[in-house]
Amino acid sequence: MKFENLMLHSLFAACLLVCVLTLGAMIAAPAVYTNASVASAAPAAATAQPAG
Repeated sequence: MKFENLMLHSLFAACLLVCVLTLGAMIAAPAVYTNASVASAAPAAATAQPAG
């Protein structure tokens, strides 16, 4: 029982460390804003044929 308890505590600590490091990396990363969705939608709108 002692071994299993130690393993569970170690697993919890490792998972917590990974989560904290991931969250810290997301917060510390510079924000990069791209207009990729707007740029990819613009040619489709420009080539649309008018009705009539």
